[in-house]
Amino acid sequence: MSKRTAKAGTAGRFGARYGVVVRNRVKAIEAHQKQRHECPVCHHISVKRVSAGIWECSRCGDKFAAAAYSPKTKRANEQ
Repeated sequence: MSKRTAKAGTAGRFGARYGVVVRNRVKAIEAHQKQRHECPVCHHISVKRVSAGIWECSRCGDKFAAAAYSPKTKRANEQ
């Protein structure tokens, strides 16, 4: 089987479509979205995305709403 996603990562599913800039942007967003984040309650790195805008901490069980691709919104970062 070929290694078509070695450099493309998760955006390899698009093949040669949509342009390299769009594919790289998708790759960066999905990499940030799929990693574990810090919980706002227990401050442990254990928050994962459940669905679009819904995030859950696997340690304390806290479930909260935030941005679709990140558990922290830009506005929350400013304050």
